Amino acid sequence: MGPTMSLLLFAQEGQAGGMFANPMFPFFLIGLMLLFWVVVILPMSRRQKREQEQMLANLKRGAKILTNGGIVGTVVSVKDGEDEIVIRSEDTKLRIKRSVVVQILGSDEAEAGKQ
Repeated sequence: MGPTMSLLLFAQEGQAGGMFANPMFPFFLIGLMLLFWVVVILPMSRRQKREQEQMLANLKRGAKILTNGGIVGTVVSVKDGEDEIVIRSEDTKLRIKRSVVVQILGSDEAEAGKQ
């Protein structure tokens, strides 16, 4: 008998269904998924939310930004405590919510110098 044949015989000697036939197996899978969510997903989402809030709090006039709609613009006016900011993109001024800003690309010194 070769090693492959003995392995097949060993596999056939076990219980039919093996571990999957155990009535506690679904609870084990649910427990593993819950553990993965608590250890990996939850801390990652909290960190991303904290970084987004910090970025929006540091938003200043003259910052080049990218919105979740794909608009790239320069912040013209931003007031603390308000949910809206005004940006300039080419020859257009837009009033947008702070929450749509996904990235700060840099700063436009010419815009930042205007008062």
